[in-house]
Amino acid sequence: MHSLTLTQAKQSFVSLESARLLASAKVNAVHLTRGLLCHPRPVPSQRRRLLILGAAGRDFHDFNVAFRADPSVEVVAFTAAQIPGIAGRRYPAALAGPLYPGGIPIEPEAELEAICREARVDEVVFAYSDVSHAHVMHLASRALACGADFGLLGPERTMLAARRPVIAVSAVRTGCGKSQTARWIARRLRARGLRVAALRHPMPYGDLVAARCQRFAARADLDAAGCTIEEREEYEPWIQLGIPIFAGVDYAEILAAAEDEAELLLWDGGNNDFPFLRPGLHVVLADALRPGDVDTHHPGEAVARMADVLVVAKSDAAGGAQVEAAETALRRVAPGVPIVRGASPVVLDDPSAVRGRRVVVVDDGPTLTHGGMAYGAGFVAAVAAGAAEIVDPRPGAAPEIRAAFEAYPHLARVVPALGYGEAQRRALQATLDAAPADVVVSGTPIDLAALLALRLPVVRARYEYAEAGEPGLGAHVDAFLAKALGRRAP
Repeated sequence: MHSLTLTQAKQSFVSLESARLLASAKVNAVHLTRGLLCHPRPVPSQRRRLLILGAAGRDFHDFNVAFRADPSVEVVAFTAAQIPGIAGRRYPAALAGPLYPGGIPIEPEAELEAICREARVDEVVFAYSDVSHAHVMHLASRALACGADFGLLGPERTMLAARRPVIAVSAVRTGCGKSQTARWIARRLRARGLRVAALRHPMPYGDLVAARCQRFAARADLDAAGCTIEEREEYEPWIQLGIPIFAGVDYAEILAAAEDEAELLLWDGGNNDFPFLRPGLHVVLADALRPGDVDTHHPGEAVARMADVLVVAKSDAAGGAQVEAAETALRRVAPGVPIVRGASPVVLDDPSAVRGRRVVVVDDGPTLTHGGMAYGAGFVAAVAAGAAEIVDPRPGAAPEIRAAFEAYPHLARVVPALGYGEAQRRALQATLDAAPADVVVSGTPIDLAALLALRLPVVRARYEYAEAGEPGLGAHVDAFLAKALGRRAP
């Protein structure tokens, strides 16, 4: 073996390194020519450039808690999905902080590749909910094909620690019955003499700065904030219950405001997302009517695995085999976590006004759309009351509602209560007015007759949570209260 002098070794290393860099440059040039790389390798001293995929909720929260004050990263844009009217706006500078004096643009998700290429994105962060695992990975594939990393932020990084005890209600899919379960828990807490405040998963569809920290305690508060139908569906029942509901954009501020007037906080989750607050008791619902959905959607499977107690909801409406299938699926993903059964009884305000009549049904929008349900409480109540016919609303549907029927072909016999803006609200009213029916049965939680000047009378279908066996959810709530506050059930 020949020995090399130190000078020769250095010359050899320089030659090899030059060859490596030249080869790398040639490969990158070929890839760029073929369109396989969306951006060149960033200079190490640059801020890491992120793109956040969202739907005007989780994405804003993740930015606020993880990236807003981090000088090592630059969020170049958010993207928008699921919610109309979000793309084309900006996350305002007043919320984005001093690192973003011009705010942050919100672009259509369809522009993912173009954004990665033009902004030289280093990482794409996924931040919305109730989509299939395959949907998430298709987006990951698009990001990876652009040369970017792909990531998701977890609960430990994004949950806020509260000074008050927190009970959170989540679910594996949209439409399992989270809100009525949260309200049932709230009544139980109030019966123990506790001052309770509810915090809702964000729904910031209007002026984001004005919605920074919101508190709703009266219907006039909803009117003053210009709340959409979707927002009213979530907030109005809490107001009727006499419990303040907090929501908005900046959950550190929202949490501080709620803590000032409550002894215990209830997190009323959105879609199938995990909570923004770190809970002391995490209640997670699965739908007995959809037992196959326990582990098919993100982040619902993760939520089930995080649970302190699991509830098989709507067990009164499902068959025994469906309930058992849901329980089996839950045991598979969360072995050892206690499982209880819950019912969702539906009560029609005036069954005689429905019996023998032609009915057009309107049900909760998110439950029917990205929740994947073909019908909701209104349909169930109308059939049970003996409606002569559930009319098909599609022939007379206004264009905005017709687009929803086309996007969600599983819908045929009910109208989704869409109303993310004034145009959709007018379209909903026109669709219901055009239906060849005698009465509207409304399964949405809001007072639809007070909101829309409909030509037909409206009969409301109301649904709440109820225990469906012992030990039930109440036993777990009482045990948590005894541990967290030293209060035992009377």
